Amino acid sequence: MPSQLDPRQLLAAYDAQLRARPDPDLPERAVLEWDGPLMRVSGVYTGGFVEYRDLGGLTGDELDAFIARQRDHFAARGEEFEWKTRGHDLPEDLPQRLLAAGFVPQERETVIIGLAADHADAHPPLPEGVTLRETRSPADFGHIAELNTVVWETDMGWLSEMLSTESTSDNLKVYVAEADGRVVSAAWIRFVPGTDFAGLWGGSTLKEYRGRGLYRALVAVRAADAVARGHKYLQVDASDDSRPILERLGFVAVTTTTPYMWRPSST
Repeated sequence: MPSQLDPRQLLAAYDAQLRARPDPDLPERAVLEWDGPLMRVSGVYTGGFVEYRDLGGLTGDELDAFIARQRDHFAARGEEFEWKTRGHDLPEDLPQRLLAAGFVPQERETVIIGLAADHADAHPPLPEGVTLRETRSPADFGHIAELNTVVWETDMGWLSEMLSTESTSDNLKVYVAEADGRVVSAAWIRFVPGTDFAGLWGGSTLKEYRGRGLYRALVAVRAADAVARGHKYLQVDASDDSRPILERLGFVAVTTTTPYMWRPSST
């Protein structure tokens, strides 16, 4: 049986260890700057993003001016960027202020956390005719981008560059599931140095291969990697499709996260 987890303790660890943490594996062209409590990163694949642990008590007109300053920074670069909110963050009216500044909300996800040791299996069972392997191949990264483009019905070509860049580091492991000579599912794990956490990303699966245990198998093999690397927790920004699977496995929801996108054409 999965271990009992306290959502409040997990959320506190998530805030303290994962948020506003500089990524050591950004592409060389990326520019990281700080504006008060906020970390601002430009030049990342399709644009940029901002991140923070909290907003230092900013409210009202001061918060509006702070939001506008980030927007204007990226506007001057001609870049889109993401402002990812969390459901427990303050002030509560931040989403409304982002909307007023021209940001567009994306699909809400749920931050889910589980104990790696509860799910670890380096050789999980697989559906008949499916194989699972680790890869660092640029050709495979291209196939992963193509897979995600099909699944999400939007251009995900940037994934190939991202995985190629990050795969030069020991902080990333990528897996592909193959059947009938093609990649049918793919996922990766990011080990966060100096923390209790490893992040599970990807997990997209072609429609005809869903419901056959591939997602669970990919969780299991990556959980084994996390245990081997000394990371206690697995963290997922889960879609509405993934959340029920993870909760059945014993993962715990701690908050929600909603990306707000600003694009140069937004205003």
